[in-house]
Amino acid sequence: MTYDCIITNGTVVTVNSNHDVLATGTVCIADGTIRQVLPGGPANSLPDAGTVLDAGGGIIMPGLVNTHTHLPMTLFRGLADDLPLMTWLSEHIFPAEARHIDPDTVRTGTLLACAEMLLSGTTTCCDGYFYEDHVAKAVRDTGMRAVLGQGIIDFPAPGVPDPSRNVETAVEFVRRWNGASARILPSLFCHSPYTCSPDTIKAAKEKAREAGCLFQIHAAETHAECLQIREKFGTSPIQALDAMGVLDQDTLLVHAIWIDERDIETIAARKSKVTVATQSEMKLASGIAPIARLLEAGVTVGLGTDGSASNNSMDMFCEMDMTAKLHKVHNLDPTVLAASCALALCTIDGARSIGLSELTGSLEVGKRADVIVLDTAKPRLTPLYNPVSHIVYAACGADVRHVLIDGQVLVRDRELISMDLRDILEKGAAAGRRIAGGRRQ
Repeated sequence: MTYDCIITNGTVVTVNSNHDVLATGTVCIADGTIRQVLPGGPANSLPDAGTVLDAGGGIIMPGLVNTHTHLPMTLFRGLADDLPLMTWLSEHIFPAEARHIDPDTVRTGTLLACAEMLLSGTTTCCDGYFYEDHVAKAVRDTGMRAVLGQGIIDFPAPGVPDPSRNVETAVEFVRRWNGASARILPSLFCHSPYTCSPDTIKAAKEKAREAGCLFQIHAAETHAECLQIREKFGTSPIQALDAMGVLDQDTLLVHAIWIDERDIETIAARKSKVTVATQSEMKLASGIAPIARLLEAGVTVGLGTDGSASNNSMDMFCEMDMTAKLHKVHNLDPTVLAASCALALCTIDGARSIGLSELTGSLEVGKRADVIVLDTAKPRLTPLYNPVSHIVYAACGADVRHVLIDGQVLVRDRELISMDLRDILEKGAAAGRRIAGGRRQ
């Protein structure tokens, strides 16, 4: 058999159920699918292939999965830092969105985000924002894999000036994108229980069930939110959502920081998923999600970067490193969130949390060939004793050399193939100048 592409001469970190690591291995790809994962490298007789990528002794691993983003918000990176969440949202982000978010800025911000993610090894993301049609078109053009959610909120929003049409607009988005692109799955994204009424949340979840798509919602992000929800509903955000009947295996709870044992038991019983955005939550001083306890209860957890306005970086290597270390010091236990666990949060468990684990998240025969190669020929990555530890505690997005999605090479030798990076940077800088000029002082 002649393969379309083989990646050879590297340590293969599979992230499969056995956590197999091949000291030297080769990944064989045909028709966008992983056909073989073989021990051995250039010294062995290699299969025939149209393209051969030499990993140069680096690490061959699954592409990273970013389970929570607001892609166009790259244009607000650094716009309003060092503020409490509600101040940040109500006095800075919401007004900036009202003034500056339109189809053109959404496309520009999304392309910037995809360029950043691809160059730092992220091959799949889960997004929620407004003008999501334009997000989807931009993501499709970059070649990334994504679950994309049209935002739903109970007041006028970009692209949805009439809040009474918020769910209807999201449903129309899902219908347009169902089956429209092999790498894009549409979703519905209710912003939160404090910006959406119970009727809106229940209606959106009903439509998500009818469409068979993921339902995303921010929940239990801050202590102030919990107090507000408890005053309104007499219970926690998680219990309030459960009473609305929206928690099930296709619900993704974003943040889930201020939760107790009863909440964790409820999430586990309903088989809902959780995504945590550690660095964003740290920067906004929202709190620390009980990831270790959620995992102990059998809850699937993924990691995301959140929007660039609250994190300033979309580098998932930084996210997994920070998450592992934060939970060790928070629990006063260096064994919490071991490297293999942290890596899973950004690969196979991340894919599982957004319903894509049959396609991506590990290097296994039959899965789509979403593969990245890390260059380890660097002083800070030498010597290499444990490749999984290296990935989590030493590597960063700048170490990514090659990126493939569905076997298609999108980054080769650190250069974007699928995008005109110079044009994207110029448009992003121009948008930033307009936003800076239009800010209220």
